[in-house]
Amino acid sequence: MPVSISVTIVTYDSAAFLARCLDAVAAQTLAPREVVVVDNASQDASVAIARGHRVVTELIESRTNTGFAGGQNRAIAATTGEWVLTLNPDVVLDPAFLAELAARAERPVPSDASRSEPRALGTLCGKLLRLGPDGAPVVPPRIDSTGIVFTRSFRHLDRGSEEPDDGRYAVEEPVFGATAAAALYRRAMIDDVSVEGEFFDEAFFAYREDADVAWRAQLLGWDCLYVPSALGYHVRRVLPERRADVPAMLNRHSVKNRFLMRIKNADAAVWRRCALHGLARDAAVLGGCLVREWSSLPAFADVARLWPRARRHRALIQAKRRRDGAAIARWFA
Repeated sequence: MPVSISVTIVTYDSAAFLARCLDAVAAQTLAPREVVVVDNASQDASVAIARGHRVVTELIESRTNTGFAGGQNRAIAATTGEWVLTLNPDVVLDPAFLAELAARAERPVPSDASRSEPRALGTLCGKLLRLGPDGAPVVPPRIDSTGIVFTRSFRHLDRGSEEPDDGRYAVEEPVFGATAAAALYRRAMIDDVSVEGEFFDEAFFAYREDADVAWRAQLLGWDCLYVPSALGYHVRRVLPERRADVPAMLNRHSVKNRFLMRIKNADAAVWRRCALHGLARDAAVLGGCLVREWSSLPAFADVARLWPRARRHRALIQAKRRRDGAAIARWFA
């Protein structure tokens, strides 16, 4: 039997992109089991577009904006597939995207002699290329994401972002995690890594929640595989180098979530590898908020307020972890 895949989409004033996204889902050579859209109190035509599209099997209208994390959790809870594809409304998938990932989903993860623990495939991601706001792929082609990577300064980045698509990411290989703009998650992994009923941490609201999931999944023994034959296109609006153009609310969440993610997931091995660079980056973040990005200063109060919750989640995660510190630390390059 083919792998059953549910698609979940969270919209918030997404009318400019949503119809193209849904048309691409409808054109998949492997039809999804269901497509659930959660709308976060949009003020534009997002609800009307979702309600009128034939591929949408369920539309859930939220009275308030619960963020990407809350919206996706609600959408995932309404699905029944063995796998769940979280999909941004500003992504357009190649017709074979689901089929390519499904074909890979049930095959074993490649062996790695440097790792002794069992390997379980929990996440799959394809190659995302940049899509212009007009709906046309950027020419010449540029990479949007080929998976999530972490640096020693505790930054997480989209692997290959802004690089030319010239064949340098043509090999199927394990990566730390997947951008939730188009990530295929195994249901068993979703259930395993969820904490207090939340797959995406709703305290994050938006930004970095996919990196947090990736870190948590690695701790619990779940791998992520990059499959370059699965192709999609993404309108990337949030980039580190364009921080000044990002809404103040998102920048505040970005600062807050940098610290929450570490409180929950980092252990001694990661700290030994990353302390020097990480603390230097922390100082730069604090300095930037004090000097020019004053709107993000409340993020530090947010961290203090959410500290007990993050520590509680940390205890639950660490009690279940199946990988040692060295296996995680090696990803921080």
